[in-house]
Amino acid sequence: MELTPDILLSAYCQGMFPMGFEDRTHPPGTIFWYDPDPRAIIPLDGVHVSRSLQRTIKQGIYEVRMDTAFASVIKTCAQVHKREGVWITPTIVRGYTWLHQLGYAHSVETWRDGNLVGGLYGVAIRGLFAGESMFSLERDASKVALIHLVKHLRLRQFTLLDTQFMTPHLRRFGAIEIPRREYKERLAAALQVDGSF
Repeated sequence: MELTPDILLSAYCQGMFPMGFEDRTHPPGTIFWYDPDPRAIIPLDGVHVSRSLQRTIKQGIYEVRMDTAFASVIKTCAQVHKREGVWITPTIVRGYTWLHQLGYAHSVETWRDGNLVGGLYGVAIRGLFAGESMFSLERDASKVALIHLVKHLRLRQFTLLDTQFMTPHLRRFGAIEIPRREYKERLAAALQVDGSF
């Protein structure tokens, strides 16, 4: 299955997202769609930043850029998080790269001494940002990218930061889980926002 922009955008607007599978039991290009209940989000007005992370940000250890290395970010996420046959497969990479070329998928990157050392990517539709994956090759690099993203989304009047599934890492930033029904209500409201990344 090819992940065209129309398919991806329609899925996000309905609260669904894809994960790829390529292993002994699934042929290349196999896609499964997810609509979790509960759903994890980070409230944009309730993000938690530890003191040590605040110090790292103030020290300016990392340079933060947006959309300057999308292909490198998604490919590094695929390498760092590689599990057998799952998630960021070549089909996923092609689909989100296509979305990026159309202005819907974005990367937030952290750089040090000219090297890409952390980042994240996701999909922006009106007032929704759906975070897909992040990676860190140096201490706090992805965390700095996430805090920069939250500030940017607030500035741009976004209302919903979807993180899909809860993890201990996201919980430390103030992520919460909400019922699917509530997520769909928040999603509908976010899609009415005249937002632009």
